[in-house]
Amino acid sequence: MSGVIEGFLVLACVVVVGYVVGRAGVLGSSATEVLSRTAFFVASPALLFTTLAHADVTDVFSANLVVTAVTSTLACALYVPVGILRHRPPGETAIAAMGSGYVNAGNLGLPVAAYVFGDATVVAPVLLFQLAILTPVFTTVLDVVSARRDGSRPTLSRTITAPLRNPLAIASVSGLVVTATGVTLPEPVLAPVELLGALAVPAMLLAFGISLHGASRPGRDRESRLPLVAIVTVKTVVHPLMALGLGLVLGLEGVELLAVVVCAALPAAQNVFGYAVRFGHGVTLARDAVLVTTLLSLPVIFAAVALLL
Repeated sequence: MSGVIEGFLVLACVVVVGYVVGRAGVLGSSATEVLSRTAFFVASPALLFTTLAHADVTDVFSANLVVTAVTSTLACALYVPVGILRHRPPGETAIAAMGSGYVNAGNLGLPVAAYVFGDATVVAPVLLFQLAILTPVFTTVLDVVSARRDGSRPTLSRTITAPLRNPLAIASVSGLVVTATGVTLPEPVLAPVELLGALAVPAMLLAFGISLHGASRPGRDRESRLPLVAIVTVKTVVHPLMALGLGLVLGLEGVELLAVVVCAALPAAQNVFGYAVRFGHGVTLARDAVLVTTLLSLPVIFAAVALLL
């Protein structure tokens, strides 16, 4: 249990620093946008590349991957009818759908897995699926939606080639090519990329903390209250239950079953907020969803460990 608490405390400390920085105003009024854009265009692609380039492809082909792929996709899809029925903008709906199924597997999932299971590789299928599939898909959708919002109706060729202009998609494909071919990159080439990648998580956490200064309490806006409740319900309740059900169907038990449930119970990732800021869609909703799911995921994880371990 100490690992779960420690992981949450690390996140909280950096977010608090961001809040203090935002309150002091030392980085100016555009700090959130600058940090988010830095993470999106520079640090996150570097982190994606190095993570996937070092991945063990054998970790991908497992029952854990099946549970992750199916339940994460369903969790994201479950929000879409809410956005449509509430007549929410497409960009906001995409961000909210991402927040419903995209978990904080990196800076929270890794320490939780290391301390609870003694093996950080249990989150590898989650990381790889999110980095290689969910991230490129959602950011490409947001890129196309943003082009439409700006008044420039994207052509068919622009829509098809959108992933080729997406730095996260490019980084993901490049990293998978490296790990699949077994190429060993020279240290002078890899070292600066790793250094840039180390900036991704702190930049997103700081941007998130800065955005909390002067922000209203989550759900105060009546228009976004139901969408927020929908995201939180799917992320903290439905997603873990789907992982439990599918895990049982696939014959998982013991630690393996607990691993997929805990991974599904992780809160919405700060990446979701970073992408919301980058594309200018659903920023407040993304911030509130990350905050509330992070607070609620802790008791859900404790309950899963108590029941299944």
